[in-house]
Amino acid sequence: MTFLNPEACTTGPGERTALALALTDTRSRLLRLWGAFRQGLAASRFEVRYLPELNPPLWALGQVAWFEEYWIGRNPLRAQGAAAPADAPRAASVLPGADALFRLGQASHTRRWHLSLPDERRTLACAATVRQRTLALLAGTPNNDAALHCFRLALQHECQQIEAWMAMAQVLGLSLGDAVDPAGLEPLCATAAGEWDVPGRDQTLRTDRAPVTWARYLPFIEAGGYAEEQWWTPEGWAWRHSQGLQRPRYLSLAEDGTWQRARFGQWQPLQADAPVMHVSGHEAQAWCRWAGRRLPTAAEWLAAVQQAPHDGEALAWGQVWEWTADAAPQDASHTLTLRGASFATHALLRQPSGQLDLPADRNDQFSGFRSCAA
Repeated sequence: MTFLNPEACTTGPGERTALALALTDTRSRLLRLWGAFRQGLAASRFEVRYLPELNPPLWALGQVAWFEEYWIGRNPLRAQGAAAPADAPRAASVLPGADALFRLGQASHTRRWHLSLPDERRTLACAATVRQRTLALLAGTPNNDAALHCFRLALQHECQQIEAWMAMAQVLGLSLGDAVDPAGLEPLCATAAGEWDVPGRDQTLRTDRAPVTWARYLPFIEAGGYAEEQWWTPEGWAWRHSQGLQRPRYLSLAEDGTWQRARFGQWQPLQADAPVMHVSGHEAQAWCRWAGRRLPTAAEWLAAVQQAPHDGEALAWGQVWEWTADAAPQDASHTLTLRGASFATHALLRQPSGQLDLPADRNDQFSGFRSCAA
């Protein structure tokens, strides 16, 4: 994911204070989310069944504290910022054995589900101790880019976890209660509609002014699009068969013939003018083929957003991550690039250059798409 919005990270006399406030606010938001996890999962001691798109909740909580301490409290070279070797020796953690539990290179995704993790009380105490030390160190840090780099890095990581934890709550069907403002629990319906001609150096791009809505996507389902191989890539068709899907994740047809969507554990009527969400890259590509459209490339997507007036009327973005046609370098066949942000993305990370590279079969994220004329 792209680094913190540069406009929000201009070094100045007040940045240490701004960073301290942002770290405090973000931790408060994470702890409110954790309260929702406690309410829904404490009876099972936070144990959930293995899913490839999830991390164990207790591991996710501990990893937040580990990351912050690794880059700040334990990092003797933090004053060098990005110039410091990432693998420089670190001081001991306040939590013995923390590296083996939470360092990504040592705790593989599968292994995380079999670790003997500290309990909630001990993990929260560790996080509080680490944060207290971080704020004390920040208070004595010079206001320059290098010295503040690791503090920004920790803030970026914590901002990312807000969205990741909200996606995890959706997967687990957990109610977020008052952990999040109700207005921030789902994407807004865009007022922009129709297409926009984006002038380019070599050709004009005609693209949707807003992500594809359910009103445009449902006819594909109702016409049998999930049962017709012609609309799918070979990889997409194989994935659809392996999952047994007849419609997008979290979507259901009620007995009265109306569509419903599962939203943090509650079935609610589907808003036809809301952007399509929780669709995979395979589903986005299949709809485009059915509609005689195509996904934009990542460069086309960015060019359109950058050229659009900043009033949100010409081209709306930022309510769902948007699949593009670009294959990520590490896996040209199955990993695609998403652009933008979602309704759950922290404001400090919300920028047009925001990017996620995910396998095309992922449908757990707050992801949708827009299309271009073929």
